[in-house]
Amino acid sequence: MRILLIGEFSRLHNSLKEGLVALGHEVTIIANGDGFKNFPVDLSTKAKLSESKIGNLIRQIIFRITKFDIATLEFGVRFYFHSNKLKNFEVVQLINEAPIQTIPAFERYLLKKIFFQNNKVFLLCCGVDYLVAKHLIEKKERYSIMNPYFENPNSKKEYQFILDFLSNTHKKTHDLVYKNIKGVYASDIDYINPIKGKKKYLGMVSNPINTSIIDYSEMIITDKIIIFLGINRGTYFTKGISFLEDALKIIKDKYQDKVEIVIAENLAYADYILQYNKAHIILDQVYAYDQGYNALEAMAKGKVVFTGAEKEFEEYYNLKEKVAINALPNVNYLVQQISFLIENPNEIIVIGQLARDFIEKEHDYMIIAKKYLAFWEV
Repeated sequence: MRILLIGEFSRLHNSLKEGLVALGHEVTIIANGDGFKNFPVDLSTKAKLSESKIGNLIRQIIFRITKFDIATLEFGVRFYFHSNKLKNFEVVQLINEAPIQTIPAFERYLLKKIFFQNNKVFLLCCGVDYLVAKHLIEKKERYSIMNPYFENPNSKKEYQFILDFLSNTHKKTHDLVYKNIKGVYASDIDYINPIKGKKKYLGMVSNPINTSIIDYSEMIITDKIIIFLGINRGTYFTKGISFLEDALKIIKDKYQDKVEIVIAENLAYADYILQYNKAHIILDQVYAYDQGYNALEAMAKGKVVFTGAEKEFEEYYNLKEKVAINALPNVNYLVQQISFLIENPNEIIVIGQLARDFIEKEHDYMIIAKKYLAFWEV
């Protein structure tokens, strides 16, 4: 089967491709690499001109004057030039409603070409889109990534990208996509409620993790316990990083001789992985109910991850033991949970093993690729 995957924000599509290829399918990924993360793709729409030294200078000047990022236009233009290679795929998957990330009218034009030139198109809900943004802004969950928006005026700038999904302009894109797709599915529990009532909702299919290329080795703690926090300034508030930072300050003072704290910012994906490989504990985010991609990859390596691991998650997978630490927007709680692990290092080893076992059972890329193939039979 010839399969086209449009967009890449987390390595989800790369892992899915690896599973599908191993099962004998031909897979093409087209995407811009997602900025500094620089994920691998087959057909690139990276804004090379806008990101060059001179181009970026022009880009910044235009943005300051007009608030328009010319890189988004370049994404669309480069996608358009690949159009002849984007025909006659048996299945196309969009990683979200606006996977090309160009200006809205151009996005719809290019998506119409995709719908016209191919057989079946499916939508993956694995981040913010119109329905997710609407669900969150209406406060339909007990807490969410929108909490800082409601509570902290300084966070509002970071949330503009979410509010953009609620605009009339994007609503046109949303309507176009839902009119033409064969079905939509959620990648984790956080995205089920916003879309489960929709006619084309097919269910949840967990994130694929390529366990064959992620080495697991039981953690050995001979000296200090290493705690890693990776910060992307673009998601500082939505991930609740301030709670994690404040907790680490207390931990550093409380356990000076027992811990080593590593904090890294805005790293390319490959550099990010190198930085956290030596860590025992990974601090991911506090506003999720289920794990995102970074958390899952860390769990596959046997790390203890502070992330979304709510009761809904435990019930869905029928878990009896902890495979991750449910992180909450509460500094005292976070300090308590980290302190327990520092004072009981054997728990780190036990949870790390359970985390790897969980990934192999529920997220293995070959198992998940087969589930996608079953969805695509619709």
